[in-house]
Amino acid sequence: MPIAPTPSTPALGGSRWNTFPAAGTALTARDFFTATEPLLQGVIDDNALTAADGEVLETQIRATLALGTRETSLPLAIGPGSAPAARELGAQAEEIGHELASWAAAALERLLADRIALPAGPLIVRSHCYGHLLTPPATDLLLGRRGGPVTMQLYNEWLHQAVLLRDALLPFTNWQDVPLLITPTGLRHIEPARDAFLTELLVRRIRHTSIVAFARHAVTGSPGTSGTSSPAGYGFEASGGTALPAVLDQPPLTAPRYLLTWRPDPAADETVTHVAELRDYYAAPRTLVEHLPPATTAPGPLTGRITGRIVAGPVADGARTAAIELTHDGATAHVDLGQALRGHRFAHRPDGAASADALPADAPATDPPAATDVWTSLRAPGLVWTVAGDAVLDATGQDDLVVLALLGRLYPENVTLHPADRPVTHPTDRTTDHPADRATASGNSPSRLVARVDPPRTS
Repeated sequence: MPIAPTPSTPALGGSRWNTFPAAGTALTARDFFTATEPLLQGVIDDNALTAADGEVLETQIRATLALGTRETSLPLAIGPGSAPAARELGAQAEEIGHELASWAAAALERLLADRIALPAGPLIVRSHCYGHLLTPPATDLLLGRRGGPVTMQLYNEWLHQAVLLRDALLPFTNWQDVPLLITPTGLRHIEPARDAFLTELLVRRIRHTSIVAFARHAVTGSPGTSGTSSPAGYGFEASGGTALPAVLDQPPLTAPRYLLTWRPDPAADETVTHVAELRDYYAAPRTLVEHLPPATTAPGPLTGRITGRIVAGPVADGARTAAIELTHDGATAHVDLGQALRGHRFAHRPDGAASADALPADAPATDPPAATDVWTSLRAPGLVWTVAGDAVLDATGQDDLVVLALLGRLYPENVTLHPADRPVTHPTDRTTDHPADRATASGNSPSRLVARVDPPRTS
């Protein structure tokens, strides 16, 4: 008995510009951008475009994806006084937007010479307007002498999908590798989450948990763990990989504070949120650094290396914690990974010439503050802090994961991550992204804890 043929995939054309399954599929940026090309082909066919017209549309997409233009789709102003999260996301927007515009230019050139077949007939797509401004030449081309409603709707849909793609990738350092959830509406399913994300970015200091929630929505279609009382997370697992802060792969002194890195993991098969052990670190027990044994030698690195590894906890109600497990001379200590990542986000550090923490090369040295043993601090109960004056913890020669663990053991107010090749000074201004760094009303604000680390590596 012959086998009945399986229904073929519906052909492109008419109102169908893609063949994505109803349940959605996972595509990288490049694959999804290629999948939107039928919309561009429809614009070319309906408007009988030429190579000269392609230059007009290339200028339009570059203006839409750039920052600071009249036509920008992301009115984010970045300057020396901007919060670290805004600076990181702004740099991402510029990098991703430039690359997507280059892909668009190449696609237009190719489609003008080698068109995509549309077996179901010319594309006629209804596209909800999202208010993207056009350059005057693009307005004339798409709505003027040769354009019209069909051309404009096709181009509007393609342009908006490109904008959604750029924004969905903002949280990720390795954005070209991220598998985004794509549905028959392309990326329009992220619009409500994107609106909330961009509103917070543009009107206040965006929270790291908001960046993680938007990243998770772009990958999984779900912003967080089930239930309204679920804690906010610092990362997540999804089918095929994990998204965790970039500092886990980079030196804490130079790693992004807020961005995530996608790490493929074939063993990951469910959606899980990574959460901090303590939702409110203010309530954590504290240990005064002056109550710890002082370093047994003059200020300098700890004798013997500490080894560290990340140990994940079990999944409970769609969430899990993780810890940095540290070993030294047969002894073991554990630091919550979520608190370590908090400490990294809040630490003062030289972020470049625009940072208040950046010190001039000829900055005068001061008397070295009292030194405290790093290993003792890592094993101290609660969070280590001081109100009795500056204290130095010398973590030079230690692995990046050990430095990150140290940041998780220090109470994250007035902590400075300092390169060992520069003198320890007292900056008059240490503005950071964390408002709690200001003096408390009682005057019992923490003194500075300085973690000395290896200077940035040069290639």
